[in-house]
Amino acid sequence: MTTLADHLRALPDEALAALFRLRPDLVVPVPTDLSALAVRAQSRVSVARALDGLDEFTLRILDAARLTRDADHGETSTEQILTLAAGTGRRPDRAAVRSAVDRLRALFLLYGPEESLLVVPGVDEVCSPYPAGLGRPAAELDPETAALVADPARLRRTLLAAPPPARAILDRLAAGPPVGTLPAAAASGAASPVSWLVENRLLVPVTEPSTLAGKPTAVELPREIGLLLRRDTGPLGPLRPAPPAVAGAAREPKAADSAGAGQAMEAVRHTEALLDQLAAEPAPVLRSGGLGVRDLRRLARATGLDEPTAALLLEVAYAAGLLGELDLPGAVTARNGADQQMLPSAGYEGWRDASLAHRWEHLARAWLSMTRQVGLVGQRDDRDRPITVLSAEAERAGVPAVRRAVLDVLGDLEPGAAPSVDEVVDLLAWRSPRRSLGREAGQREVLAEAALLGVTGLGALTTYGRLLLAQWTAGETRPGEPGDDPLGVRPDAGGAAGGGSAAVRALDALLPAPVDHFLVQADLTVVVPGPPEPTVAAELATVAEQESAGGASVHRVTGASVRRALDAGYAADDLHALFKRRSRTPVPQGLTYLIDDVARKHGGLRVGSAGAYLRSDDEALLTEVLADRRLAPMSLRRLAPTVLTTPHLVGRLLAALREAGYAPVSEDASGATVLTRPKVRRAPARGSVASRVADPLATPRLTTPRLLGIVEQIRRGDAAARAARRAPSTVRGAGRPGGTGPGMPTAHAHTQALAVLQQAVRDKALVWVGYVDAHGATASRLVRPVSIGAGYLRAEDERTEMLHTFALHRITAAVLDE
Repeated sequence: MTTLADHLRALPDEALAALFRLRPDLVVPVPTDLSALAVRAQSRVSVARALDGLDEFTLRILDAARLTRDADHGETSTEQILTLAAGTGRRPDRAAVRSAVDRLRALFLLYGPEESLLVVPGVDEVCSPYPAGLGRPAAELDPETAALVADPARLRRTLLAAPPPARAILDRLAAGPPVGTLPAAAASGAASPVSWLVENRLLVPVTEPSTLAGKPTAVELPREIGLLLRRDTGPLGPLRPAPPAVAGAAREPKAADSAGAGQAMEAVRHTEALLDQLAAEPAPVLRSGGLGVRDLRRLARATGLDEPTAALLLEVAYAAGLLGELDLPGAVTARNGADQQMLPSAGYEGWRDASLAHRWEHLARAWLSMTRQVGLVGQRDDRDRPITVLSAEAERAGVPAVRRAVLDVLGDLEPGAAPSVDEVVDLLAWRSPRRSLGREAGQREVLAEAALLGVTGLGALTTYGRLLLAQWTAGETRPGEPGDDPLGVRPDAGGAAGGGSAAVRALDALLPAPVDHFLVQADLTVVVPGPPEPTVAAELATVAEQESAGGASVHRVTGASVRRALDAGYAADDLHALFKRRSRTPVPQGLTYLIDDVARKHGGLRVGSAGAYLRSDDEALLTEVLADRRLAPMSLRRLAPTVLTTPHLVGRLLAALREAGYAPVSEDASGATVLTRPKVRRAPARGSVASRVADPLATPRLTTPRLLGIVEQIRRGDAAARAARRAPSTVRGAGRPGGTGPGMPTAHAHTQALAVLQQAVRDKALVWVGYVDAHGATASRLVRPVSIGAGYLRAEDERTEMLHTFALHRITAAVLDE
């Protein structure tokens, strides 16, 4: 019988390259020869990888090949497979069956000519022991059952006599799998439907592998009876040659894009709000890693989000490198989570200053690539402990593949098609049933996350989402993301000039243009009619308090916000000029009065360190402060008409005075005003996971030239391995007097060997060289001599492609290769 290695040797180079393209794991690492390739192609791991990518119909056709194998040689044929598949109630198209067989042969799960196909052994090891849900033949289970199925008339009478409960059990086992649990009552002989079936030889008691031998714990339906019960659906059961149809709602592509763009803008805004909240009040990292439940609840409440949404955005921000851990000062332990806080990273400012579309792309690419299953947050682990956000328990290496599979389903539909969640799950179960098994909850989570991040809109994949998915699938990188930006946080130059990736340009066209102005109203509210430019947002964050956010945000100017701007270094004239320059409406007179009034009071009191002191040129103002009961806890006392002192620190005195309605400023030892811009703390810079491999479990993609190079390397190794046969007997026996042991060559044999080697150098011929190694043992090697001189032979071993050096006095024989 021809082996798989022989079939591989007979393939042309293009066919081998096509096999490696379909099964790239076969060449990671590159096998030494075709025999090693055949062994790897039949291994459990490689066969399982190949089967994981097959659809439901192709797997059923593979089951048909397993069922139609003959008992002697294990061979089947395409015609036998077609005959078995044609026995179904809804007969599939013969072309569809042939296409499935061709696919299995291209993957080398089936190999050989059409009339004598063989199934690779690894298939039986990886797949269910019950092909197509059918049990073993009756002859392998029980002789009496075999005699029953050999008599068709008797078998039909027995089936018709089965009570309804027993017939229901038969129908259930006939649908597959054919094995059921043997009830204790049936095992003890008590009357039950299973007992009736066992007594009438329709079910056979069997012993499960995990139980003690000789004690049946299960029953099995013989294959012949299962085939008879499947007379309506066919031997292979219901077949679906084509994927299930999608009857979801059809959306207008523009409407889907607009809805998705609005959600994308909200996702970016909420992520920025979460990071700002962490910058203002960092969250401690748990010793086990991640953030605590209380901190997640606090962040969600502060940003107006529900906890699952906040958890998703925090996970995406961490994966994008915008969030990181910072060791607290004085930390002496390196244990994970000990004495650490979660803060925005050093790359946060660069991300915040980029355009809205670039910021969304950075988050979306991190979401596609991150190996985190956010839906697990809030659940319990194996030790009954809650899984927290950013903890190691939510790590799942297969999640990127699930995201890609779900989005591929949406991407293969027409633009605007919005299938239901159940339709997507059903389609995935048909496309790759082995991969989808047990992942239905994860697939639903991916659809919900895609909608929340704006990748989909109204249930349909958006135009920019398709472009991002195509870019991610092809493994392309963003323009402007070369090696000089290893952290991947710098916005690309093309984006700054209005370029960027295709997804960024498509999203930019849907988003409202950033505005460089606002509208100041009479009640001192400031309306920003669109997403503000970064400079406008920074100015408003200093001079006003945000009241609402969205497509148009609302801020309010208060005395406290004006004082904060003055503390940061603004003068009253600067604030007047800012509002006059940015406001498209006349500046209300009340705002002018507010700024002038706060500025007039600002700096009237001067605070320094004593504990702390308080001075002012206005003696009446100091008298008022000293008499203010709200400041009694500060224990103020007068040192001079213009100086008060307190035992408390400067910061506490400043806070108390501001809470009481005063407007003090801090000063240094020389009396100069100390500006109090907020001190920004950042975690160390982190790179985005999008810059790494998209799927850690995926094998690398190989180009056609690389594939052909691998084929050439394997063929060369195979030729060298086949050529490395046993040396001629004259070489093996040389140097062994009487053939009993090693010894040094005779003078005549040595002279003859040198003559052969010199001729081989001139002719560049292959020659077998026998020699005595350093341990005194004889050995032989097939080499191509390169040169002889200085007492040494230099020759190339074509099998290992290495240059070897032999001492001439150790060479025992040399024979030209025939």
